[in-house]
Amino acid sequence: MRALALLVAFLLCPAAFANEPATDRDTGLVVAPGWELVRANCGACHSYRLVTAQRGDAAFWTDAIRWMQRTQNLWQMPPEVETSLIAYLAGNYNETDWGRRPPLSPSLMPETP
Repeated sequence: MRALALLVAFLLCPAAFANEPATDRDTGLVVAPGWELVRANCGACHSYRLVTAQRGDAAFWTDAIRWMQRTQNLWQMPPEVETSLIAYLAGNYNETDWGRRPPLSPSLMPETP
């Protein structure tokens, strides 16, 4: 009986994850329109885990890009690339997926050159 219960649990397990989005094995990014842009632009400078650990709406992701351009030498992107990148990030790593800590106080942020 126990073996039957384990077999049923094993067979039903994939159904429990049916609503989970597919992720790229190498990057951990959600495979959805625009993910290749994130792989190419974000992964050039830092770990994909830094991307997937963040959550925010389009304004959050736009601000993050502007900060990286202003302080981290992130290149300017063509508007259509940036729009697609932000849409992907806000759609797949948005603040409604799980809570995010409150933003740091400006006094705790590093000074910009």
